[in-house]
Amino acid sequence: MRRRFAVAMAAALGISMLSQSVVFAEADTMTMEEVIAAVQEAEVPSDIKLGYVIMNLANPWFVQVGKGFEDACAEMGIEKPLLIDSKYEVSKQVTDVETLVNDEYDGIMISPIDQNALMDVVDAANAAGIVTSCAAQSQDNVDFRYIVEEYTYGQAIGQNAANWINENLADQEEVQVAIISQDNVEDVIARGDGVQDTLESECPNVNVVVRQAGDTPEGGLQIIESALAAYPDLQVVVATNDSGGIGGYQALVNAGYTGDDPVAVFSGDATDEALNDMLQENTIYRGTVDLAPYACGYESAYQIVYYILNGKPTETKTQGFNPVMVPLADLLDGTYAYTPAE
Repeated sequence: MRRRFAVAMAAALGISMLSQSVVFAEADTMTMEEVIAAVQEAEVPSDIKLGYVIMNLANPWFVQVGKGFEDACAEMGIEKPLLIDSKYEVSKQVTDVETLVNDEYDGIMISPIDQNALMDVVDAANAAGIVTSCAAQSQDNVDFRYIVEEYTYGQAIGQNAANWINENLADQEEVQVAIISQDNVEDVIARGDGVQDTLESECPNVNVVVRQAGDTPEGGLQIIESALAAYPDLQVVVATNDSGGIGGYQALVNAGYTGDDPVAVFSGDATDEALNDMLQENTIYRGTVDLAPYACGYESAYQIVYYILNGKPTETKTQGFNPVMVPLADLLDGTYAYTPAE
């Protein structure tokens, strides 16, 4: 479709395409609102082929990215965008992207597990004229990046927890903390570092007794069950994403802790699952951080289609997330607006 559409556009528009080339080259200066408006005013062929190769669909955060991606495609009239779960397997993810390149997809978005492993296949996609994009973690050789500054994100998660510790546990000589990290993903190690550095710098009494990768509910549950056996005085669990935090929360609930106890769970992503756990009566889930994953998928789909219609950019365009801390008090009093999922 990619080549057919380019030929048809050239025949229909002729020299007028040349007159608009400056506009296309300046796409990286357009706001996302301008990009979306431009695409909505255009005629988008329904047979554009878009694919999203996902790091791991067991993570609710990526489910929301995928939903935003699919909803945007539906708005644009694009039929059946393909979502592929790489299941945290680097070799599978490389093969998944290769498949989309060989099938002549027009646009490919990736949430990379290991960007170094993907460099060659993304270069091949670019050489074939495919619009390339990444979501969450960076793939530096794509046309568009919608990425998290990992260390800064970790700082926000850590600060949310540090505020609670200093308000509620400052008089304790030691506060034992477990960090459920994503150190299994190279680019996300910095997020865990941001969490740990912030806790240790902001809370002199914090002792990080466990830091282990387990960013699914099952992984988080297992880590905290083991941590409680080794450290029965463990009081705070901080996860680098909600998915691991949900598992850690369940482990503490299973151990009999309630909101009356000086224990807490903090995480990041503001998924429906975590926010609903925070809304439970007498909860110990006391905070998350919002990165608006749905918007990432939604806006990325529009940006990809803009480039398919108007030409690939001369330089990579980058859109950053803005972490927003969501302490429990802000959720309960409406400072953070949220409608519980049905």
